Amino acid sequence: MKKVLLVAAVAISIGSVSVSVQADGAAMYNNLGCVGCHGAGGNSVVPSYPSLAGKDAGWIVKQLKDFQSGARKDATMNAMAPMAAGHEQAIADFLAGN
Repeated sequence: MKKVLLVAAVAISIGSVSVSVQADGAAMYNNLGCVGCHGAGGNSVVPSYPSLAGKDAGWIVKQLKDFQSGARKDATMNAMAPMAAGHEQAIADFLAGN
């Protein structure tokens, strides 16, 4: 009986961490101003700004890191992406889930 309860407790804990990371990613996305160009939940309404909702999280992380390092060039994103440093994965997970 104890083993079953322990497994259930671990599953609940893992589920709450996933929800927490998603909430943190959403907060970072909104607080850093990403929403201003890429839209609510990553759904841009401006054709010149790409929608990021539903994109692969690994791809989003790579793009952010490339903008941060200067490997990818865009005046706006080269200025904005460094603010996401350390939070790339949380933001990417949030966007991928939309």
